[in-house]
Amino acid sequence: VQLQAFGGGLVQAGGSLRLSCAASGRTFSSAAMAWFRQAPGKEREGISCISGSGSAGTTRYSASVKGRFTISRDVGENTVYLQMNSLNPEDTAVYYCASRSQKDCSLYRYRMHYWGKGTEVTVSS
Repeated sequence: VQLQAFGGGLVQAGGSLRLSCAASGRTFSSAAMAWFRQAPGKEREGISCISGSGSAGTTRYSASVKGRFTISRDVGENTVYLQMNSLNPEDTAVYYCASRSQKDCSLYRYRMHYWGKGTEVTVSS
């Protein structure tokens, strides 16, 4: 599976952005997908994931983004989205999409098997 994230940019606090992650590979529909982010000087953290087909479309969110971010996937387009609303400067980071071979959703970095290049999000105050 090859992944490519895009859609980052500069946005003012309170604004919104939608990130996209285009995936290639015949196992996309069954693979769990996730978004991670890494702020300067901080560890990479898992913020959202969505399960693969057959797992009832389970989604999970970290406490830091729950209620503001929404993950979704379009199997036909082989794309995963992250809708980010009510952004604040603490959301400034490089955002990465990742996937794992299993269907179940995970926010643990070590459980991911594939990573895309990041897309940078900057939120100004």
